[in-house]
Amino acid sequence: MASEKCFAKGSSAPGPVAKGQIRLYSMRFCPFAHRTRLVLHAKGIKHDTVNINLKDKPEWFLKKNPLGLVPTLETSSGQVIYESPITCDYLDEVYTDKKLLPADPFQKAQQKMMLENFSKITPYFYKIPMGRKNGEDISVLEGELKEKFVKLNEDLVNKKSTFFGGNAITMIDYMMWPWFERLEIFELKHCLVSTPELKKWTEHMSEDQTVKATMFPTETYKAFYKTYVDGKPNYDYGL
Repeated sequence: MASEKCFAKGSSAPGPVAKGQIRLYSMRFCPFAHRTRLVLHAKGIKHDTVNINLKDKPEWFLKKNPLGLVPTLETSSGQVIYESPITCDYLDEVYTDKKLLPADPFQKAQQKMMLENFSKITPYFYKIPMGRKNGEDISVLEGELKEKFVKLNEDLVNKKSTFFGGNAITMIDYMMWPWFERLEIFELKHCLVSTPELKKWTEHMSEDQTVKATMFPTETYKAFYKTYVDGKPNYDYGL
């Protein structure tokens, strides 16, 4: 995991990507970029990481990715890939050791459908804390999130498996994990009370070596998140 300070507007662009490597443009605390960091680590891909100040983006980065989003990948030949599921699929296709997506087309489609469904859950991780901060009634939103967790729990029960793609971690587990790693800082751990299999899944995931290698201590997340909700994110917190 890289620990370089982030590049902001006015900064000089980093040098070219080394031959035989790939570069990840990231932000240390971004859950979407976390997905790509997990895949890079799980597959043992040689890479370097350049962290971006998302509030004050460098001009050279916007030329590479006009949307200014992380994660973004860049190859040694200058090819640029972005959007977290796309970067992860790309890495799994190009680096064929330790495949994370199933070879079977139907099983692969099932993972894509699960990911599409999960994309409708992630907004709750922001709406609920922001509503709480603004003194709003968040009980309806929390109820909806709990219902969605119940459906994920049912999925594990029906599959009779430890993970969402079977009894070993696959791509879908890494795609969902970053938000569950942040449950405590979002004050949403109580939403797992009625979902024992999902809770067990989080426990199994937290034992994974790749998850351990890419995580931050809860106190670090909390400190960063406080700067984020205050509107002055300290992307270099702890460096």
